[in-house]
Amino acid sequence: MTRDGFRAADIDTSKPHPARIYDYLLGGKDNYEVDRDAADQLADVAPEVRIGVRANRAFMQRAVKYVVGEGVRQILDVGTGLPTSPNVHEIAQEVAPDVRIAYVDNDPIVNTHANALLSLNGSTSVVLADLRDPRAILEHPGVRQVIDFDRPVALLLVAVVHFLTEADEPERIVATLRDALPAGSFLVLSHATDDFADRSEAQAVYTKATATLNLRSRDRIERFFEGFDLVEPGLAQVPYWRPEGTPPEESESIGFYGGVARKRA
Repeated sequence: MTRDGFRAADIDTSKPHPARIYDYLLGGKDNYEVDRDAADQLADVAPEVRIGVRANRAFMQRAVKYVVGEGVRQILDVGTGLPTSPNVHEIAQEVAPDVRIAYVDNDPIVNTHANALLSLNGSTSVVLADLRDPRAILEHPGVRQVIDFDRPVALLLVAVVHFLTEADEPERIVATLRDALPAGSFLVLSHATDDFADRSEAQAVYTKATATLNLRSRDRIERFFEGFDLVEPGLAQVPYWRPEGTPPEESESIGFYGGVARKRA
């Protein structure tokens, strides 16, 4: 048992993992055949998925620039996934070199890759923890090493909350994290939806993965922003959240909503 509560035996490469599926769809190499097979099945039943994950990552990049531009110097990135350049710390520190980042993911393989990448970066930490246990994230020494919860924090929940089931009580989990943040903090959240097409077959792909895909409507996703004020343009399909250029073709079919919100005083 490691200090993070995981054993080597917990690294399961017999099932697809969402982070590795996402990595493959982005063109990464940190994945296994089982992940690639699942991603290919996903693309067969949801053809927009590849442009969708790229648009989601571009949303994250724009959102990080926005919150750092608003003066935030601490980022808690939960469900970070496998490192894909530019990473959050690279984007943030290009705007402000003094930004500190805590990366959190529940996949030991993600943890290993991220630690190797960031081993020489003293302003970041990489933590092995699970979103389903938000108190453990907030109290983790690796998080506390770089995050001061007395000062504004940008909480990133990018393409991760949709892996929480209703039994996990996702609103409670997000609220627990929200309540630990001081006023002036930000929530950056994106979430998959079936508002634009029936994606039951896409959900079925994840029944064999380490986490299920739980699609939610726009109204339901907006609930995660309770206690925050959404910044313009509010909750939108990710290509349309403050685009820096012309959104990619077929953007209207992309099943990801994204939003950025500031915590109220």
